[in-house]
Amino acid sequence: MVTQSHKFYRELASWWPLISPPEEYAEEAAYFANILHSAATSVSDVLELGSGGGNNAAHLKQDFTMTLVDLSEDMLAVSKALNPECRHEQGDMRTVRLGREFDAVFVHDAVGYMLTEQELAQAVATAAAHCRPGGVCLFVPDDLLDTYRAETNQGGTDGSNGQAARYLEWSWDPDPSDATTVTHYVFLLRESDGSVRAVHEAHQFGIFSRETWLRTLERCGLEAEVVLESTSEDRPPREIFVGYKASDAMQGAAR
Repeated sequence: MVTQSHKFYRELASWWPLISPPEEYAEEAAYFANILHSAATSVSDVLELGSGGGNNAAHLKQDFTMTLVDLSEDMLAVSKALNPECRHEQGDMRTVRLGREFDAVFVHDAVGYMLTEQELAQAVATAAAHCRPGGVCLFVPDDLLDTYRAETNQGGTDGSNGQAARYLEWSWDPDPSDATTVTHYVFLLRESDGSVRAVHEAHQFGIFSRETWLRTLERCGLEAEVVLESTSEDRPPREIFVGYKASDAMQGAAR
């Protein structure tokens, strides 16, 4: 799970818009919005768990009233600057309870920090607990055990004030017998005065099978299905998990 020891989400949080610019999320956010609109009820308000710097919300807020929850106060500060009209709450997706329900719940790649099936079940249960009957829960893990492959990515952009960021992301599975993978990040950060520093850290991620995902959603009371992502990006499409919560009428008919 994301912890306060991750520099990425603490002292490096202010660099997030240069490391991963919000405009790069436009296509996938539009795709996610279409799935959220597939709920049995009209979707107006959406809860995002693990919202990070708010890059998806920057686009989803055009269609929905967004409430954003993240573990990192520093990342929430970045999101507040980008999405001042959205409600922000600090919380852990495994345990947070806001005391209200939403038409839909969205969980992007932060769900990858669930390291065990128990933690995954806790996150799914949180989503289900906040979803109104007839609503939808959308989960977007980066990887599945069934299709995992080691990979390397790089990126970063320049800012208008002379700051710039570049990163290298290197992911692999050091022990195929367990349910975790590792990703090493190296960031080169240039300040506006021209000075450059390097930051390295490793993150551990949980990786689960398609069957585990579907079983977990069903056990949390969601009718689950898998959707293959449609993307123009130069990468394999992700398998997205959609959980529909039965409407009151359907629940009554089942009793």
